[in-house]
Amino acid sequence: VQLQASGGGLVQAGGSLRLSCAASGITFSLYPMAWYRQAPGKQRELVAQISTGGSTNYADYVKGRFTISRDAAKSTLYLQMNGLKAEDTAVYYCKAVLFGTMYWGQGTQVTVSS
Repeated sequence: VQLQASGGGLVQAGGSLRLSCAASGITFSLYPMAWYRQAPGKQRELVAQISTGGSTNYADYVKGRFTISRDAAKSTLYLQMNGLKAEDTAVYYCKAVLFGTMYWGQGTQVTVSS
């Protein structure tokens, strides 16, 4: 099983990035998916999650700015991030979980300069 996250980088405050998480080794359409992030010195926190049917849920601090989506044909999870703030700086991880079996991607660094 591999979750390959990509799309991170350095962006100015107010800018946008689109993260991708390509899944292999799992039946992607069966797995609820999520994005988490971890800033230096802080605990990993949930950013957004999406069900197999496309229902979404967001942390309050990204509502209205971030959009999570999935493409079953490409076995890929996305996170569109708009209106980025300095406090969004973190390593972003994708996660797949089903019936207690959990897989994490390797993380992609997002740095927002103010």
